[in-house]
Amino acid sequence: MTSRSRRDFLRTVAAAALAGCAGNGKPPLPPGELAGVDADFAHRLRDGGLPAPDSTRRTGIVIVGGGISGLSAAWQLARSGVDDFLLLDLEAEPGGNSRAGQSPLVAYPLAAHYLPLPGPQARYVRELLAELGVLQGDPGAARPHYDERYLCATPQERIYRHGLWEEGLLPQRGLGPGERAQQQAFLARMNELKTARGRDGRKLFALPMELSSRDPAWLALDRISFRQWLTDNGFTAPTVLWLADYACRDDYGMAVGDTSAWAGLHYFACRDGEAANASAETVLTAPEGNAWLARGLARRAGERILTGALAWRVGEGKSGITVDVLHGRRSLRLEARALIWAAPLFVLPRAWPGMPEPLRRAALAGDYAPWLTANLHLSALPTERHGAPPAWDNVLYDSPGLGYVTATHQLLRGHLPGTVLTCYRALHDVTPAEGRRLLQATSRAAWAEGILAELEGVHPDIRRLTTRLDIFRNGHAMRRPVPGSLWGAARRTLTAFRHRRIMLAHADLSGFSLFEEAQYRGLVAAKQAIASLRQRAV
Repeated sequence: MTSRSRRDFLRTVAAAALAGCAGNGKPPLPPGELAGVDADFAHRLRDGGLPAPDSTRRTGIVIVGGGISGLSAAWQLARSGVDDFLLLDLEAEPGGNSRAGQSPLVAYPLAAHYLPLPGPQARYVRELLAELGVLQGDPGAARPHYDERYLCATPQERIYRHGLWEEGLLPQRGLGPGERAQQQAFLARMNELKTARGRDGRKLFALPMELSSRDPAWLALDRISFRQWLTDNGFTAPTVLWLADYACRDDYGMAVGDTSAWAGLHYFACRDGEAANASAETVLTAPEGNAWLARGLARRAGERILTGALAWRVGEGKSGITVDVLHGRRSLRLEARALIWAAPLFVLPRAWPGMPEPLRRAALAGDYAPWLTANLHLSALPTERHGAPPAWDNVLYDSPGLGYVTATHQLLRGHLPGTVLTCYRALHDVTPAEGRRLLQATSRAAWAEGILAELEGVHPDIRRLTTRLDIFRNGHAMRRPVPGSLWGAARRTLTAFRHRRIMLAHADLSGFSLFEEAQYRGLVAAKQAIASLRQRAV
């Protein structure tokens, strides 16, 4: 990826916006929708002037936030025999970054789209997969057996570089022996780190990250960038730097030079899952991305989910918590014995006037990566360039984007009359604030023109085949693990917070957004809430 390609994409988008996306002899843009997280509804909390509650409802535990953290908290409560709870979500459907869309042909992801094979330490993930019937047999087995319908069909990934598709993510064509040797040295070093332990006996990079070693020598890597670590360790080959940058953009929405070295190494070294019937690199996926996981968690909550609900004020009393909720045009007051806050942490200071000042500062200390997803509905598969055959994940080497996944790749059926390609783009080359401004100010047509113009270099007939192009925006997609953010004072304040009635549960507590982290934080908060309620009942 080059700075020129980033500039070219932004220039195309800007030109399309100014020109109204017409002219130049190009066919009209396909229809589509400009959607995303309901920012207008969420910003009502920021803007104030909300109506006073006109009714009251009692419940045992209120969960605010219906992403993976909130759904996991509900899942843990329900399987622990606690059914007196209510989960609130801002959107029309819970799931957060794991929601999906549906076309007449196939479901497709709006954001998160895969889950790597969970290792032994990610035991809660394995327990969930066993409950859903995807992990078959003993969840504690070293190499469990998985339902083949969820194991990514081969080929899993390929990369487009210099006019040719290649298998895998590390290009090999046209490289000299020195660069190839450096690639192998980098991969070998990452494999060493997967099993390495700190002086305290813990794995250096565990998943969940809370189980990682606290060896000061390794935690110090959080204070430098991943690019600096790579340079300091002699990993300077263009393809190695590209892979590291792609990894940071893919999981964190950030460039390699902006990412904590600890977070960058965690990406490559934390996963150690294996399967009896697949290679360790295989991921679990479905046409709808990770929506099947969110819906599996939500089944435990049943009718105890209230969507379209904005929690806008949290109050504390002697015997419980009050949560004022905007639902439709009216506000409702919930009276509960405990609150699990599973929404992004930067929202909590606006809703909780009595929030302790150190906690407030810690919640506001981080920033979030803006994110764009485009779903292209095609009438047929696009024309292929030479090289490796079509894969599930198709990555473009010289591109500011992350490539695309193909929804129908996972379907074991005959020929289908079309497909949906889901393109991902982290707005990593501008500041987060500028990225959010771009998301709000740029038209769907301008984004669509930029994406089609880029993909035409790979699939010349993509514009003709695209019957619909939807844009999905998320201004606060994921917490950014900048240097100093993972093992510094702010995150320690968040994870150390204890309150008799308010529990925090969000991937923000980990400092970056992964399914495993979000699930873990939700489960821990649910267990804290159960213990607190039982203690007060004695």
